[in-house]
Amino acid sequence: MSVLNSDLERIDSVLKDLETRRETLIKGTREIVILCSKAIVCIHKGDDSGAEKILSEAKKLLESFKEIAGIDLDRYLSVPEQELTEGSALLSIVKHLKIPSMSEMGVTGPSYVLGLLDCIGEIKRIIYDSLRKGEAERIDLLFKIMNDVYGSIYPLAGYDNLVPGLRKKLDVSKHLIEDVRAVITDEARRKVILNRMDLFEKTTSQIFEDKKRISN
Repeated sequence: MSVLNSDLERIDSVLKDLETRRETLIKGTREIVILCSKAIVCIHKGDDSGAEKILSEAKKLLESFKEIAGIDLDRYLSVPEQELTEGSALLSIVKHLKIPSMSEMGVTGPSYVLGLLDCIGEIKRIIYDSLRKGEAERIDLLFKIMNDVYGSIYPLAGYDNLVPGLRKKLDVSKHLIEDVRAVITDEARRKVILNRMDLFEKTTSQIFEDKKRISN
């Protein structure tokens, strides 16, 4: 029984350590998610420097938790890694910079891919804000980026069994892109109609003035 008790004591010690690290990760990674959400809010407000500082803090936290997670609890880092990818990619896009690589962000491949897909939804929000401001050039650029990100990731769709949620996020991204395409198309048609109405009004006004001049 002494051997059995010894083994059980070791198992108990291992499980206690695992549980302690797990609780630390759950609480700590929640803070990373909150920070990334705050960074995205800053980006939408145009506060890029504020977003950069917050994302830097989130990245440092993630690095510290990687040591705690090790290999056996690395699954608890998936969501915060996705959030960091989403925020960092969005910041780079609005600043017209190259999207950081997964090694630069310090995240895994699956988290990187899923985070980039989440970023498409945030790009849509910026496009809608730009529509209200009439920023046509920015809209065209952002829409191209949406399509490029989706098109680059789509070939990985067959790995949905290895990257849970990949197929679903691809489907959502496709719908988001089609929504934006429809809005941009409607806006273009509206501008054509308004231009034609303006031209008609000017032509009619000119004809009226010409007739008035002739009659006088």
